[in-house]
Amino acid sequence: MRKLYETICTVSGDGAYDTKGCHTAIAARGAAAVIPTRKNAQYWKENAAGAKARNETLRATRYLDRTLWKKWSGYHLRSLVETKMRCFKLLGERAMAREFERQVAKLQVRLAILNRFTRLGTPDTIRVI
Repeated sequence: MRKLYETICTVSGDGAYDTKGCHTAIAARGAAAVIPTRKNAQYWKENAAGAKARNETLRATRYLDRTLWKKWSGYHLRSLVETKMRCFKLLGERAMAREFERQVAKLQVRLAILNRFTRLGTPDTIRVI
């Protein structure tokens, strides 16, 4: 298993990740959790790591409404990432190489192809006055 050296700013997930274990792990990495609370969510005691941030999310969703919270927090970006990951997987489900460096190279090639397709499909918009 390889260790992550990059810093993680935010972690997004759906309501299934609204657990004490997930929030504790996210808080241990020093990241912000963008996870909507479950429909019947209750406030947690703030003695666990991540509980305070989760309670703030619950307070915000009750105050702003769930739809407005999703726009305000940037939660909608999660669905865009999921869509892009589906496109990425269509180019091949697994990296077949055995060595880690070759797996990285194969994934970088797939990413370059996907970026190229995205650029080709993006229209050039010209403002007409």
